[in-house]
Amino acid sequence: MAQVVLENVYKSFPSRQGGNSSRAATDVDAVAILRRINLNVEDGEFMVLVGPSGCGKSTLLRLIAGLETLTGGNVWVGDRQVNDLPPKARDIAMVFQSYALYPHMTVYDNLAFGLRRAGGNASASVASRVLAQVSQSLPRRWRYETEDERAIAQRVQTIAEMLQIEMLLDRLPKQLSGGQKQRVALGRAMARDPQVFLMDEPLSNLDAKLRTETRTQIVNLQRKLGTTTIYVTHDQTEAMTMGDRIAVMNAGQIQQIAQPLELYNQPANRFVAEFIGSPPMNFLPVQVKAPATLQHPQFRLTLPGIWEMDLRHYVDRPLLLGIRPEHLHVSVPAPKNIPIRVERVEALGSETYLTASLTDVENNPDVSPQMQVRVEPDRAVSIGETLWLSVSPEKIHLFDVETGKAIASPLLGRTAR
Repeated sequence: MAQVVLENVYKSFPSRQGGNSSRAATDVDAVAILRRINLNVEDGEFMVLVGPSGCGKSTLLRLIAGLETLTGGNVWVGDRQVNDLPPKARDIAMVFQSYALYPHMTVYDNLAFGLRRAGGNASASVASRVLAQVSQSLPRRWRYETEDERAIAQRVQTIAEMLQIEMLLDRLPKQLSGGQKQRVALGRAMARDPQVFLMDEPLSNLDAKLRTETRTQIVNLQRKLGTTTIYVTHDQTEAMTMGDRIAVMNAGQIQQIAQPLELYNQPANRFVAEFIGSPPMNFLPVQVKAPATLQHPQFRLTLPGIWEMDLRHYVDRPLLLGIRPEHLHVSVPAPKNIPIRVERVEALGSETYLTASLTDVENNPDVSPQMQVRVEPDRAVSIGETLWLSVSPEKIHLFDVETGKAIASPLLGRTAR
């Protein structure tokens, strides 16, 4: 196994906007896809790259695999710098979103393919190799096997049993379901026993139930094998439930790297706060009043004195107040509580979500037009009803309006970034 280190990685592609075709392309013409990527994935760690479509996470994975060339920076796998190594020399296995199985090969041969390319049959005699090659077109039980091929067969059988696909070894990919194809793709990567697994949204083609089951299976296998794994997804549920750590990406840059609950409770900026969490965090514009009061046209929230030091530079300046839906509670009319008008009710059985607007939104166009609120499942709420919401000061988040960075929260034990 090995750690993976990315040092100041850049990636750009030539611009497609045309221009003078006779003029050589310059850096000015290039479109930056990744900028200043620094990431250290520890030996045996399950690292998840998460972010919206187009943020560069799959491109970053392909750079590690050697399927794309670096524009700048370095990639290390273990103690080797692999910038100029071809993919097959990097000791990395990749699982693709599309499975990428060989359609003319059985499951067995798909699993064995990488092992054979890695040097199988090297110790066999010429006659044995010829006989083994000629018999490849026969059913597996009638093939001639060299000693190396028997070792490959044992390895394939072990992987198939781990993934519970041993009954599928003689089938072609077209005879498999989506979940079975995904397990074969995982098995092909595992069979080589590489230093690093790379997985590019491997569950996106599965239905919800199968995605949940396969997600658990991947995590259990990774823990059993201890192989360093980098997993790309745009699904924050996958990220939160699978990763030892998560790197949140946006617009070609890493916004924050942390453990799942740290990302949720202590987001570094507004983007992370909004991306992590479902439904997303609510944001309300407020004005800071001395010594530690947040003023909004609809409410006035006084914070504990411990906030005074963190807010002293923001007095009479605007901030964004962030509140997660589960940290709002139905209460009574009061100046510190938020009045809302219910617009939609989503009863899910275990919980109920409300979509609501502030009651005076027509007279105050600057206020947030909608809010998401989670309430108890047995609470009856009607569309059009007016509710008052209380806020727990220890659960709030504050963000700089211009930079989007989080303001230090003494109640969460967070330091300024």
